[in-house]
Amino acid sequence: MLIPDQRAGCSLADSITPDELRAWKDEHPGAVVVSYVNTTAAVKALTDICCTSSNAVDVVASIDPDREVLFCPDQFLGAHVRRVTGRKNLHVWAGECHIHAGINGDELADQARAHPDAELFVHPECGCATSALYLAGEGAFPAERVKILSTGGMLEAAHTTRARQVLVATEVGMLHQLRRAAPEVDFRAVNDRASCKYMKMITPAALLRCLVEGADEVHVDPGIAASGRRSVQRMIEIGHPGGGE
Repeated sequence: MLIPDQRAGCSLADSITPDELRAWKDEHPGAVVVSYVNTTAAVKALTDICCTSSNAVDVVASIDPDREVLFCPDQFLGAHVRRVTGRKNLHVWAGECHIHAGINGDELADQARAHPDAELFVHPECGCATSALYLAGEGAFPAERVKILSTGGMLEAAHTTRARQVLVATEVGMLHQLRRAAPEVDFRAVNDRASCKYMKMITPAALLRCLVEGADEVHVDPGIAASGRRSVQRMIEIGHPGGGE
């Protein structure tokens, strides 16, 4: 396995370490650990079931309701899962993607008021996801126009939306895929500064370099790989992996 630029990290994956997860598990013996796919291999090795934003609700719903659940690392996705499932024994780690967390409720409210006929696609990692549901609940924005979606879910919704304009709350690179999927729709970023510098490091030139030179090969400890693979396999067995993060 090669990575086009080994400097390209992830603020969300960095928000929980293996040692922190071990300590958290010690505080909750017998709990089931559910980790988002944006985690390191070492964290996945300590995880019972992985999840994506598409299937996080299904994964948590598959767990015995009497078992405690430790959900990491994204606090906003965890809050979304807790809200949808109504699960009281789900503990959420206080991690975040700094890009999604930076898309705030005030920005979303301002954009919603400026574009009252638009639909709203919100990634559940966003700090404004709760605000979106609150606005809908208060009648400031029609509830049927607020959609909490994974990136794969956004692409599916782009093909079926009847809206002429859609406000998108996620990393701005997603706009390229949405516009290609539905060129007749006016997709606009809720925050046009929500650009991940790590994602932008993965360029065609960097990809070509690593393929030509065989550079930046990724090596994973076999024991960690085996343990991490089990958590991913359990997720696949549950089904509904979705088409994106």
